[in-house]
Amino acid sequence: MHPIKKTIELLAPAKNAEIGIAAINCGADAVYIAAEKFGAREDAGNTLSDIKKLIAHAHKYYARVYIALNTILRNDELDEALKLINNIYSIGADGLIIQDVGLLELNLPPIPLIASTQMNNDSLEKILFLQNIGFKRVILPRELTLRQISEIKAKTSIELECFIHGSLCVSYSGQCYLSYALGGRSANRGACAQPCRRSYRLLNESGKVLAKDKYLLSLKDLNRADHLKELIHAGVTSFKIEGRLKDISYVINITSFYRKKIDELIDGKDIFKSSSGRTTFDFTPNPHKTFNRGYTDFYLGGKKEDIASLHTPKSLGEKIGPVAKIRNDHFTLSLKHDLINSDGICFFDHNQVLRGTLINKVENGKIYPDKMFYLEENTVIYRNYDKTFVKILEKSPCRRKIGVSFTLEETAEGFKLDARDEDGNAGTFSLITKKTKAEQKTLAGSNIKNQISKLNETIFECKNITVNLKDAYLIPLSILNQLRREAIKDLLDEREKNRPKAIGGIIKNDIPYPFENITYLGNCLNEKTEAFYERHGAKVTELAAENGMDMSGRRVMITKYCVKKELGLCAKEADTLYLVDEDKRKYLLKFNCKECLMEVYLPQCEKTILKG
Repeated sequence: MHPIKKTIELLAPAKNAEIGIAAINCGADAVYIAAEKFGAREDAGNTLSDIKKLIAHAHKYYARVYIALNTILRNDELDEALKLINNIYSIGADGLIIQDVGLLELNLPPIPLIASTQMNNDSLEKILFLQNIGFKRVILPRELTLRQISEIKAKTSIELECFIHGSLCVSYSGQCYLSYALGGRSANRGACAQPCRRSYRLLNESGKVLAKDKYLLSLKDLNRADHLKELIHAGVTSFKIEGRLKDISYVINITSFYRKKIDELIDGKDIFKSSSGRTTFDFTPNPHKTFNRGYTDFYLGGKKEDIASLHTPKSLGEKIGPVAKIRNDHFTLSLKHDLINSDGICFFDHNQVLRGTLINKVENGKIYPDKMFYLEENTVIYRNYDKTFVKILEKSPCRRKIGVSFTLEETAEGFKLDARDEDGNAGTFSLITKKTKAEQKTLAGSNIKNQISKLNETIFECKNITVNLKDAYLIPLSILNQLRREAIKDLLDEREKNRPKAIGGIIKNDIPYPFENITYLGNCLNEKTEAFYERHGAKVTELAAENGMDMSGRRVMITKYCVKKELGLCAKEADTLYLVDEDKRKYLLKFNCKECLMEVYLPQCEKTILKG
């Protein structure tokens, strides 16, 4: 085991600046967001002016903002990407998440570099290489176990970021070409069409149907809330929530949930959070109440659990309970519930097809849905839209405040107020004013403390006030307000002056890349990427698939998920099976049972498209 890291970062997603600010208010130590172009979610771009507003808000709390520029680039995009990176650096971004190593051949500003999970950082050798060329942090593949993470940390000093929540890609990140091969929408270019969320049939070599119309490549969502302490001991310093396409309600709920979980582990001795302030909530976070397909820890402990969402790629939400009785226009449940009108519910019918409807009325335990079709007794009901919960989230139910202590002292010509925050920053303000002794000493002291503690309009909350005066004075409210206001202003200036600022930058060297040959799996799409590999002793033998490669017969996916294991077919079927998609395309599946890996190969030609 490794020593527990001193600071732990909760990293939340931001589709836009509004969501990013909400995440910071809910306790995120950092957020990640895409700029106008070149992010791995092409529908989640943001202007630099909006990002600048987010950065300004985050920095008040010593929180950080990382920019995702994690696609592979064409030659004609490199100059634009460099200009964008310089602009990102100029507005104060705290880090840059990249996939394309061709960027490292450019004259980058000294911004900390974070190796995207799209770089397929799945080996100690690869991570050591990234460390030795100047990367500050590496985002680990979701597929690594606790043991593997611990072994990597034992031999590296680079920061380790680990996904703890959100949607799961079935393929190793950066190694999925299925969307591009089928329709030209590249996952490595931020435009994945999510063919893994479609339904498939599974056939054996003789053509026997082993599974029909199931979502055989669609996984449940990640949830590692019960493994945070283990991950800290393994060496992870940043806990990442997936979801740059998720709405504000989702981000508020999930960020708040993990903020509370992490705060339970922070002891102020061995474990600290990496930003300032205390967050309070007007609600109880619940990850089942916003988008989820059911949850899995995705083999973190090495256990091969059921991880697929075989019957639907859609959100199930929160499990409520089984139907007790069915009537013409309503039904009842076996268990006590809190369903109300306008809640959304869903359930699987007798054919395991997901159905959904809205609730029109709930009265005396009777639930009147908009549609009664397909409902049967004992059907399990899920709530995928909780009206009451969403309304609470829409009211911005999180408040974040930084603790500050005040000391009021007497000077020769007036008074001085010192303000010291929880990070050790100090602000002060002195005022020359007439001193008038108070007749009611207790009341005067109470008035002083009440007035100084009024910090509602600021990012601070008062933790303590010390009054060191020779006598009890009647100090006008306007004087107390000015002392507090100016001391806080000076404190804010000191906070910004002392804010930790990470400095990064690539180390230009020629240490050997851990692999000699770079095929299309290396995602080399431009001449700068090719030059990078050559400088480090590797030869690009194939350009990226996105260069126009014919993918017929090529591997388009590699996954730790195994459909044979999921369906209990390991001992029953040979090591070659086939998937058939909704368009009758037939894909070859190969199985590496020793490593427990599955590979998906594109059909050789159109002749593999089935009829009927």
